[in-house]
Amino acid sequence: MTARTGGFVRPLVLYGILIVASIAFMIPFVFAVGTSLKPFHLLHVFPPLLLPPLDEAQFSNYWRIFNVPYVPFTSFYVNTVIITLASMLGAVLTGTASAYGFARFRWPGRDFFFGVLLATLVLPEEVVIIPKFLMFHLIPDALFGKTWIDTWWPLIVPSWFGGGAFAVFLLRQFFMQIPRELDEAAVIDGANTWDIFWSIIIPLSKPALATVAIFSFLGHWNDFIHPLIYLNSTEMFPLSVGLRWFQQQPTDPIEPRENLLMAASVLMITPALLIFFSMQRYFVRGIVMTGIKG
Repeated sequence: MTARTGGFVRPLVLYGILIVASIAFMIPFVFAVGTSLKPFHLLHVFPPLLLPPLDEAQFSNYWRIFNVPYVPFTSFYVNTVIITLASMLGAVLTGTASAYGFARFRWPGRDFFFGVLLATLVLPEEVVIIPKFLMFHLIPDALFGKTWIDTWWPLIVPSWFGGGAFAVFLLRQFFMQIPRELDEAAVIDGANTWDIFWSIIIPLSKPALATVAIFSFLGHWNDFIHPLIYLNSTEMFPLSVGLRWFQQQPTDPIEPRENLLMAASVLMITPALLIFFSMQRYFVRGIVMTGIKG
């Protein structure tokens, strides 16, 4: 094989492998969409159908899920939107402020505390879940006379205290790539610290902010373990726990509801897909432009 032929064949083989792998990874999603469109008599046929016949596809399953008795799917969806948006806003705002302090100011113990912050990235969530539960149960009760268990506060409040170690790390690294000469020029023009933050750092950091927003949105939208631990009331459940609760409800053996469960699952993942693909260019740019300086 000549060098010229090899240079043509290798990309062709690589693209072929990527196409096959993409199709393989798409099969579960296609099967979920197909199952969501199936009438109940096609759910348990063998061999299973990837997609139902077009004349038997039931698009009505997507609004039937909102009318299933004893399943407040609308409430699940609204709860998820509120929790996710509130947490994402907190993560972006406080993560940006924390990263700005680590990137632009020199204060005693800065590098030590940043190292401690990074060390929390390797700490498994299972190690801290019980102390966090006790904290949210005892501290609010001592201060306000009411526990935060079975409320949304344990799911939202932590995001308003720095936004998480990864968000601070990502934003700090991005901020350190912005030339300090811009800060000095702004100071000469009479700008103070907050002017520099809002007028220079924030406008230049849109890719990194979008990346943090996407990670925060996806993390809270798909979060299962924390709502499962902190919430007890059905009307407080987000989609992740609500779908599991729906799955455990008694079903009619004559008319199974796997198609409605899949329809609900597709409705759950749709916003995450739309957010990711609509902001993909900012996401990729934010990752690529975040260096490892400092």
